Amino acid sequence: MEYKMTRSLRLVPTLLGAAALAMADAAAQAPVPQPVAPPAASPVVRAQQLQILAVTVPVRAEPSAASLALAEMSRGAVIGILDQRGEWYKVPLDPQRAGWIHMAPAEYGEMTIEVFDAPAGARTDTTGSDMEHGITPARPGAAGVPQATVLPTIDPSQVPPPQANLPRESVSVPDRWRLMQTLGFKFPWYDPYNQNVLKADLPVLKQYAPDLFFNLGVVSDSLLELRRLPTPVAGQIGIAPGANDIFGRGQQTVMVQNLVLNLGLIKGDTTFRPPDYELRFVPVFNFNRALVQEAGALRIDPSRGRRRSDNFVGIQEMFADVHLRNVSDRYDFDSVRVGIQPFTNDFRGFLFQDSPFGVRLFGNRDNNRWQYNLAAFARIEKDSNSGLNAVGKGLRKDQIYLANLYRQDWPWIGFTSQASIVHNRNQETDKTYDTNGFLVRPAFLGDLRSHRYHVTYLGYSGDGHLGAWNLATSTYLALGHNEHDPLAHSGQKIRAGYHASELSRDFSWIRARASLVLASGDKDPYDNKSTGFDAIMENPQIAGSDTSFSIRQGLPLIGGGGVALSGRNGILPSLRSSKDEGQSNFVNPGLALIGVGADMDLAPELRVFGNVSYLRFMETRVLEVLRAQAIPSKEMGTDFSVGMHWRPFYNQNVIINSSVAALRPGKALKALYGDKQGTLYSVLFNMVLSF
Repeated sequence: MEYKMTRSLRLVPTLLGAAALAMADAAAQAPVPQPVAPPAASPVVRAQQLQILAVTVPVRAEPSAASLALAEMSRGAVIGILDQRGEWYKVPLDPQRAGWIHMAPAEYGEMTIEVFDAPAGARTDTTGSDMEHGITPARPGAAGVPQATVLPTIDPSQVPPPQANLPRESVSVPDRWRLMQTLGFKFPWYDPYNQNVLKADLPVLKQYAPDLFFNLGVVSDSLLELRRLPTPVAGQIGIAPGANDIFGRGQQTVMVQNLVLNLGLIKGDTTFRPPDYELRFVPVFNFNRALVQEAGALRIDPSRGRRRSDNFVGIQEMFADVHLRNVSDRYDFDSVRVGIQPFTNDFRGFLFQDSPFGVRLFGNRDNNRWQYNLAAFARIEKDSNSGLNAVGKGLRKDQIYLANLYRQDWPWIGFTSQASIVHNRNQETDKTYDTNGFLVRPAFLGDLRSHRYHVTYLGYSGDGHLGAWNLATSTYLALGHNEHDPLAHSGQKIRAGYHASELSRDFSWIRARASLVLASGDKDPYDNKSTGFDAIMENPQIAGSDTSFSIRQGLPLIGGGGVALSGRNGILPSLRSSKDEGQSNFVNPGLALIGVGADMDLAPELRVFGNVSYLRFMETRVLEVLRAQAIPSKEMGTDFSVGMHWRPFYNQNVIINSSVAALRPGKALKALYGDKQGTLYSVLFNMVLSF
């Protein structure tokens, strides 16, 4: 028994060793297992959000502009993005609904939304206990960023600091001029009193330049005028018995409608310096209708009746204005303007006021104390019935070269002085007829020979105040030569003078004024000297201006109306065929006018004015030669006028004017037109609508 146990114990190590060897063998033959790598980390995708930059943006059911709008989000709102399809972004509205927002250019070029990476911790799901209608209230210290945050209302008594959950504290604006629009203010296009792109308040065409502005002006000017004038009859065609040869019935009615478009493109980014350049185009659409009592008064052919309707389109401005340079840090400058442009030589339009074609160099110095003009103009043919530029007829051979210099606060503070030199060179030798068939060049005077002339005007003008007194004054000396005078049948020297002044003073709501006009006349039409003063193209603003009968109305004189004593909207008795289309005439009777008047501001919107003027010829010899009759006196007569200027809305957008004027003829006019003419008068109604 003992032997058997001993043998068994001896066998244990042997068996264990064999087993170990067998296991080692098996392990050696089995493949060695490789270490297992940890799983790769997934790429981290940052959530995205968007913020509303436009005033409002619709949220649509589908990514299409034609889809139904489910909601609308306001500027400043921030919301998470669920999905994207092109420029469309899906956003949550509430836990059950979502909608699509489109990224597109807004009204002024900026984008409607901005997309950015959400801050860490922001969620894009639509769950959460705080979710209500897709907007999570902002809470100080909140871990997440809400999906929609509306900019808080500003408390005027306390402005809190910016909230940490807003990705930006301000919204960019497209340009500094559109700040109000970016804040949500919208103004209709027809409102000229607030920012308006049509009134050069906001830049346009920003793809070409950052500071281009467009200005549109529209003016409707309507006129109804009733008048009684000496109306010449056409040869033996007088309508009334006994009206042959001289003057017939003088009742006339005129209706005029003008539509003025003012189109301007301006480059410049400030209002206190001249623009870099300006392009201006001003067409005027005219319709006019006239009714008279005598055949031949409206057209040279009396068979065409006593009514005339006409229309015309004139170009009154078409120029380019280029800023050449600034010469000081106060923006004293030099500029040049080329094209059809309005120009007035003095303060009141006594010598030259027109819209000619030309080149003008102008500018200022010494903080605008000195101003200057250097210009060369060629006058444009006119349409006879509207008075507008007839560009299609071309330029006249009537050139104006001028230089004038202005000095502010000289010779005393508050008064501006102007010195001018104006040279008028006329070389029109072809016979010219107006739209209605009347001869306008040469005038129907003397031997009817064409002639050329040149005249230089040396002038001084001033405008301003002397203490409590207001003064406007102009003085001109005309020097030149006329190669052939139709009355003298020879060349003549031109030596003539002119003076006009208006002195006024304000007494509370009343301005009282006194006017004086002196124009030299010609004593002897047959000598070698022309001493009657004539302007180039006058439009005088004195003695009641265009409400006065003697300025408003032209008075025909001889040749069946082919020569007028004075022209419409003119005061000089220059004996021209036409103020607009005729040549200057320095053999005329001259004028002396003295007048008084008052402007009364009865209300802020209503002004009433009146004027009384006494007129005389300086000389009558030339009238006696033309009419082959004696003129017993130099007295022309007395002009009475009263008018009203009403602005019903206290602005310049609606203006209603009306006036009544009468000329009581003196002995000289009675000798020229006969005693039967009686009192001459005009009544006008005018309405001006402006945008």
